Amino acid sequence: MTSSRLLGRLDTFRGWPGWARVTTYAVAALALVLVVVAVGAVLVVRRPLPQTDGTLTVPGLGAEVEVLRDAHGVPQIYADDATDLFYAQGFVQAQDRFFDMDVRRHVTAGRLAELVGPAAVESDLTVRTLGWRRVAEREFDLLEPTTRSYLEAYSDGVNAWLRGRSTTAMSVEYTLLALGGLDYRPEQWTPVDSLAWLKAMAWDLRGNMDDEVARTRLAVDRSPEQVDELYPRYPYGRHEPVLPDSGGTGVAPRTAPGWATARPDGEDGRDGPDRRDGAGDALEAVRDHLASVPALLGTGDGLGSNAWAVSGEHTVSGEPLLANDPHLGVSQPAVWYQTGLHCRSLSEDCPFDVSGFTFAGFPGVVIGHNRDVAWGMTNLDPDVTDLFLEKVEGKTYEYDGEQLPLVERDEEIRVEGEETRLITVRSTRHGPLLSDVSRELSSVGANAEVGPDAPERGNGYGVALAWTALTPRPTADAVFALGRARDWDDFREAARDFAVPSQNLVYADRDGNIGYQAPGDVPIRRSGRDGRYPAAGWDSRNDWTGRLVPFEQLPSRLNPAEGFVVSANQAVTTPDYPFLLTSDWDRGYRSQRIRRLLESRIDAGAQLDVRTMQRIQTDTRNPMGPVLVPYLMRPLMTSEYYADGQRLLLDWDFTQTPDSAAAAYFDTVWRTLLRLTFHDELPESLWPDGGQRWVAVVSNLLRQPDSQWWDDSTTTGVVEDRDQILAEALEQARDELTQRLSVSPRQWSWGRLHQVELRHQTVGRGSPVAAMLLDRGPEAVGGGGTSVNATAWTAPEGYAVATAPSMRMVVDLADLDASRWVLLGGASGHPASSHYADQLDTWLRGGSLAWPFSREAVQAAAEDRLLLRPGG
Repeated sequence: MTSSRLLGRLDTFRGWPGWARVTTYAVAALALVLVVVAVGAVLVVRRPLPQTDGTLTVPGLGAEVEVLRDAHGVPQIYADDATDLFYAQGFVQAQDRFFDMDVRRHVTAGRLAELVGPAAVESDLTVRTLGWRRVAEREFDLLEPTTRSYLEAYSDGVNAWLRGRSTTAMSVEYTLLALGGLDYRPEQWTPVDSLAWLKAMAWDLRGNMDDEVARTRLAVDRSPEQVDELYPRYPYGRHEPVLPDSGGTGVAPRTAPGWATARPDGEDGRDGPDRRDGAGDALEAVRDHLASVPALLGTGDGLGSNAWAVSGEHTVSGEPLLANDPHLGVSQPAVWYQTGLHCRSLSEDCPFDVSGFTFAGFPGVVIGHNRDVAWGMTNLDPDVTDLFLEKVEGKTYEYDGEQLPLVERDEEIRVEGEETRLITVRSTRHGPLLSDVSRELSSVGANAEVGPDAPERGNGYGVALAWTALTPRPTADAVFALGRARDWDDFREAARDFAVPSQNLVYADRDGNIGYQAPGDVPIRRSGRDGRYPAAGWDSRNDWTGRLVPFEQLPSRLNPAEGFVVSANQAVTTPDYPFLLTSDWDRGYRSQRIRRLLESRIDAGAQLDVRTMQRIQTDTRNPMGPVLVPYLMRPLMTSEYYADGQRLLLDWDFTQTPDSAAAAYFDTVWRTLLRLTFHDELPESLWPDGGQRWVAVVSNLLRQPDSQWWDDSTTTGVVEDRDQILAEALEQARDELTQRLSVSPRQWSWGRLHQVELRHQTVGRGSPVAAMLLDRGPEAVGGGGTSVNATAWTAPEGYAVATAPSMRMVVDLADLDASRWVLLGGASGHPASSHYADQLDTWLRGGSLAWPFSREAVQAAAEDRLLLRPGG
């Protein structure tokens, strides 16, 4: 602009009325303030971004460590000895994810209220009652000296990053919390902070405790037969277990101790609780309060995983392939953390050359491969918890006719912005009293007898938890032993220490072997006890035997005759296995679909490759489709409007792609059908979530057109049958999609309903600005809870994804550099980082990223090189 034109405009401005000039000054000042604020906000958000290139001096290192990061910010760490390797892992993880690590250790220590205030008190009460950190402290002393040294080196690396750093330079979340009034400085990291994370894993993957409560609640006004209809047995005739042939497992004969049959307490003549006297309500209240603990891995029927290995006889390369995708809760930052840990020269003192997935806050690699073996995990989900109803009187409880003293300890709960709360944690011989976690869950007694800070006590039972994870065990030894395993024998020896959470371990190695191993502490129950219902704690005949299933007799197989092994949370063994692992297996829809896809290719003479494995991982077929659709085609619709939806199902191939109108309609019908069939009969807390158990339930009921479950109990003088409910579900689903999406079915798509949103777990809830900064999505996605691509949703809450494949990996044992991986989210925990969620689009497409392993491949893929040098 020329000076004359600018002066002319200024002259014009001077001629404006005074009020206009004042307004303009104000607008200009406001604009300037907004610019300053915006620039400041950008600087605040970007300040925590770590240095990933160049050189850093890090006191405490013994020698130089190199960190190479690829285009997605995934670090590969190279060191001369194990101490420096894990020291650097702690430093680098803290660079990327310290706030995430800090939140997790607050949760696992029962100290979350110190960060976020009163909203977390209930969670802290539960975790303190369970004593996660107390158990972790005892576990540290059980570990091998080398494992302790790795944990200590990792902690030292985290603390080297913390040293002298302000919270605003650590993460933007601390800045947001400070704006809310939090005055906080993180404590030093300790090995116990890492070990306590194993308790959170075990808690989220603990087995059938919720089902125990639900069955008891149902038994109040339902016959045993009706309860069993809602908990169908595993369909061994249709869905193969992990080990279809029980021969060769090396287990004892069927008569071995520990076999138990399913029967509720009291049905075998024992003194069991009368479920009509309030036990069911007390148990349900306990379950509701336990739900206050943040689900760091997720909750619900969608928690699970797929893993399988194929031998070289069925692969293009002639060497094994291994695939794994754990299904966990969706959140931001990502659940997993990708990394590579490489000793420059392998030796007894530095035996690691391993890459894969771990958790922020835990050293080593939990799932992945080294230069010789690869392994994946799915949740074995054994029944490792039992609830015991206790007759509590004051400071004692009844046991075999005697009053025994409760074990008590005091705990302080510090709460941000409020006074410290004092609680007394009490335990019986079976475990901690979960019924003490809140005022309304208390058992019998009087305040004066327990202490001034104890809750008021009402009538009912105390509820104690027996859980294998409350016994200290050296599970951390197993993680590092897996990372340095060289063959099947090393792998099995490592698995021996993998106590909790019990996992299915799927194995492959570069010598051409594939295998399966079930590790974990699984209690042996007394005859007649199967863990399906809570037990009467006052009768010693209901106690566990005090023994665990011996490791040598846990299911195991090397090189199965089929040439592949599939583990997707289904039953592990045939019914003649001599020990009770659980009565509540996943019913096997995903596992059977994977088996069929593998078998169809093998039978056709096709050889498998990495791409084939990836296509199987993203398969979206709905197993309920071919079962339910024939019944849905029977009702005659009352108008063309309603017939429009029904016609979509005529040529539906039962896949649930994001653009499928038929999938949108079917899943809406499914959700509506569950509501019409069960909401009138069940309390809200037990409404169907639509997962694999309910697929089995409804599949059975479809063959019973006059079952009482079909009748709507709210209609007087009318008894509905199956076909009436199906017709109503078809019509109501059509109306719902018209309202939600469009009157035209051509505008419907499953992805418009079924979306994944990565929400920050701690900060941003209730704050639109923080949510905009920290959350990602929603994004359209295909699949469903019982598909191999297990994007599960919870029927009473809607179609949003609740759990999903948290990562996907395929390992090629012929060429480890040809392996592929992808994360649901990104490597970084900093929202200003380009790696905060840069793998999400690839994950949504069902794609994957290159997974370099050899030094040459890692170096070729590297975009950042950071040297950590000792000094100071």
